[in-house]
Amino acid sequence: MNWQGRYRWKRLFRSSLWISPVAGMVLALLLAPVIRWVDERTQWTLLGFGPDGAKAVIGALSSSLLTFVVFAFSILLLSVQVAGSQLSPRVIARVFETRLSRATLAAFVFSYIYSLAALGRVEGRVPQLPVLLVILSSLAGIALFIGLIQSASQDLRPISVLASVAEDTRAVIDVVYPHPFVPGTGQERRADLDAAAPARAVRYFGRSSAVLAFDVAGLVEIATRAGCVIELVPQVGDFLPTGAELFRLHGAGAGAVDEGRLLRAVALGPERTLEQDPAFGFRIIVDIASKALSPAINDPTTGALALDQLEHLLHLLSTRQLSTGVATDSSGEVRLYYRAPGWDDFVTLAVTEIRLYGATSPQVTRRMMAMLEHLLRVVPAERARELEDEMAFLHRTIERSYADPEDRRRAAVADREGFGSRAAREPAGERPQAGSGR
Repeated sequence: MNWQGRYRWKRLFRSSLWISPVAGMVLALLLAPVIRWVDERTQWTLLGFGPDGAKAVIGALSSSLLTFVVFAFSILLLSVQVAGSQLSPRVIARVFETRLSRATLAAFVFSYIYSLAALGRVEGRVPQLPVLLVILSSLAGIALFIGLIQSASQDLRPISVLASVAEDTRAVIDVVYPHPFVPGTGQERRADLDAAAPARAVRYFGRSSAVLAFDVAGLVEIATRAGCVIELVPQVGDFLPTGAELFRLHGAGAGAVDEGRLLRAVALGPERTLEQDPAFGFRIIVDIASKALSPAINDPTTGALALDQLEHLLHLLSTRQLSTGVATDSSGEVRLYYRAPGWDDFVTLAVTEIRLYGATSPQVTRRMMAMLEHLLRVVPAERARELEDEMAFLHRTIERSYADPEDRRRAAVADREGFGSRAAREPAGERPQAGSGR
């Protein structure tokens, strides 16, 4: 199986809701004859059910289990509605990826199918072991259902979603940017082949999609064998319309490259994912903050909570060597160019929209001021300029947004809680120095 096929199967098992219930159904059908065989060999009389009692118990449980399945799906649909309307449409997929929702549906479907299989075998002699398994699996399903209700009430709170997205983003950063940033080495060199005329261009003619991920090692191998350089035109997360350029090939061996192999080295889908796209995690957090700061919702506290997560993510990124957009073969020769976000892209994404949408909320401006001041103390000096620019933008935004001088002064105070931090009420000390590391 090629890289694209493996990626698709991985995404299918991770994001598809129907796989767990189907697996529970298949398991019930396979397990039913095995349990009957064990019961026949052991002749268990553990529960002592008669035919009428066993049919009554199994029939009542099977009918209630079907009701629980409907309730579980209703909870998921309600969660989707709440997530899309109150948080961001980009968190809807996360509702169906939770392990608890999948386990609950799988347990109910397993119990329901197995109870039907057991009910049909209750005749002269009651198989006690299958009846016991029906009761135990039903109780386990009910326990999971109670947990699903609690999870739905807690996990869709803004702070829970923000923390979950930030945790997943940190995990992606660890994978995509594993190497530490060494101060004094300068910013990463960027790949720029726009001025170079390619020997060949490969266009995409499938359904318009987003670029989800690509196989770096596979593309380097293709370029090495053909003796050329491959340029991936769109960046991970970009929208790729039908007919757009997907690859540009440079060098004498460009004509020998199999176009099908190139297309199979890129994964496309209807919506961005986090696998190779940590900027998408920033995008989700910023979207939640932007919706919270809209006049229709007017929840600046959620905006301040989003800045909590963005501050930690920016701090983590500042310690990592970001992608240069260049991949080499074993001999060190450049074989692949691709576009990747830089430090300035992440800073702009994290700050700009929240600054503009939260300009009239002093809670947001104070929390953002505290974030920028803290980052200026801890990031390497090479990465301070972008933060200094954002600090200047924030000051100008505050000047424009408040007519009263006292309001401007209060809105420009650094406060990690937005309002209420003791440090914000104390006399201001020395201004943080860029890259000081204090």
